[in-house]
Amino acid sequence: MKTIVIIGGGITGLSAAYHLQKLVKAKHQDAKIALVEANDTLGGKIRTVHDGEFMMETGADSIVARKTNVAPFLEELDLQDDVVYNATGVSFIYTDGQLKPIPQDALFGIPMSLESLAKTELVSAQGKVEALKDFYTPNETFTREDSIGDFLRYYLGDELVEKQISPVLSGVYSGQLKDLTLASTLPYLLDYKNEYGSIIRGLSENKQRFQRTGDKKFLSFKQGVSSLIDRLEERLTDVDLYTGLQAVQIEKQQDRYIVALSNKEEIHADFIVLSTLHPVAQRLLHDERLDEEFSQLKNSSLISIYLGFDIPDSELPADGTGFIVAEGSDLKCNACTWTSRKWDHTSENKHLLVRLFYKSSCKDYEALRLMKEEELIEVARQDIEDSLGIKGKPVSFEVTKWHETMPNYHLKHPQTVKSLEEKLSESYPNVILAGCSYYGVGIPDCILNGEQTAQRIVERL
Repeated sequence: MKTIVIIGGGITGLSAAYHLQKLVKAKHQDAKIALVEANDTLGGKIRTVHDGEFMMETGADSIVARKTNVAPFLEELDLQDDVVYNATGVSFIYTDGQLKPIPQDALFGIPMSLESLAKTELVSAQGKVEALKDFYTPNETFTREDSIGDFLRYYLGDELVEKQISPVLSGVYSGQLKDLTLASTLPYLLDYKNEYGSIIRGLSENKQRFQRTGDKKFLSFKQGVSSLIDRLEERLTDVDLYTGLQAVQIEKQQDRYIVALSNKEEIHADFIVLSTLHPVAQRLLHDERLDEEFSQLKNSSLISIYLGFDIPDSELPADGTGFIVAEGSDLKCNACTWTSRKWDHTSENKHLLVRLFYKSSCKDYEALRLMKEEELIEVARQDIEDSLGIKGKPVSFEVTKWHETMPNYHLKHPQTVKSLEEKLSESYPNVILAGCSYYGVGIPDCILNGEQTAQRIVERL
């Protein structure tokens, strides 16, 4: 009998375990599956907190609905009846001391039509004229491995990128645009430029791809995103779960491995899936031949703060769902989601619930990281007062610090991962990297990566 050990019980590890269990059964293979998670609960960054009338997420608050693997997976788990979708409304950028709407006909702030470019309030007339360069300048040099920041600036101009695109896109991918590749962010933009001669025209011609879910762009569950984790755990009937136990070392013995746990127990394994953040994988393997690649992988940080108020949600701007903060603002936060407006199920009595994000890219992050919880709550409360004019003491809150746990895909990320995979294959056959440190940060990407990892292992069994 072969033994497969998955280290890390986040969404990628759970997906790998679930699909391994299913494939092993279907192919009548003789294999034992074990999953090791250092925390007492599964889910990694995904955790739903219920406090009185409010529902809050410590990590991701939703799943991108348009990803093609999402609907079949949820149906397979019998979760389709628990799904809820985001409410629609205007998203804003907070700049020059006021909220200015992001055009609705835009993707990550990138105009999807000439009309969208013409009507935006965030860019001057001169900036709009500069963006028209996209329509008459062909691509002669850019590849998928080039900076998406350089690519967008070259064709759409500095002002449109700085004032409308960068606040949105940098927020989604947790990094400076100049340090992010097209390949790791929006590779299809290059395809559109090459095929249609224009990024904007390409987006316009393919608008249906991005709008096929209508206004239902994101989904969650009636009892929060943890519902996905709970259902996966329920379904892992043939997987040995080791929660509250840390994997401390991986030792190679001929063509097998020994995984040492923090309780002195050992698991002998034929396959190991490392679905942990890269520093944990590096520590477990403890091999200087891999350190160069591991050290090139980067993480960023984030503080998430929820505030719930005993005032009606209707005190928010009428049609808004949140705002992103432009660089140089007087606010300390990077973004704010009006959670009770965007997600109806999160506030039982329709009272105001907001979520503020403070990223390591902001100038105040180090000071914020060292603050106590009550100090952070006051910072967030002041940001709400300054941006929305809403005063009052919050009646509920949830503060989560994710320090150096948010993968940051820089320009050399794809080459680094490829080199690391090659070295692992040579020195540690059947030890497989998985998860957001390497292959994609969204929940659908992590689910898919777990499935693909399971398929790779089953093919080798």
